Amino acid sequence: MVKDLQITPAEWRVMRIVWTLNEATSREITAILQRKVDWKSATIKTLLHRLVTKGVLTTTKHGRAFIYHPAVAEQSMMCQAADDLFQSICERRVGQTLNHVLNQVELSKDDIRTLQETLQKKLATAPDQVQCNCIPGRKMNC
Repeated sequence: MVKDLQITPAEWRVMRIVWTLNEATSREITAILQRKVDWKSATIKTLLHRLVTKGVLTTTKHGRAFIYHPAVAEQSMMCQAADDLFQSICERRVGQTLNHVLNQVELSKDDIRTLQETLQKKLATAPDQVQCNCIPGRKMNC
């Protein structure tokens, strides 16, 4: 998994296109993004340059055009983003936050079955209450 690689919400929009297409020219990326958001071509090219500099995208030259390819797997980046989020919040609030997320997103029946299986396995070893991890050594609840 990719570690400590941070991308902005705007960069996520670009990456979702490249991950979906597996490769794309700046012209293709710009055309798709301009249908979704009101960004200038220069803004999109700046985002592409940042993503290449960060090592998230690679480029190959094809004539006068650059073709962009993902250098990191989408799932790895999503897992890292989720890990970063859950490491930054109180452990006592993780369950509530996950419940909120589950209520906000559409899931397939297979996704729901997988989540149910995971939760059932975790239930066997789950504590009655999760301790607050906000202040080291402090056992008080938030």
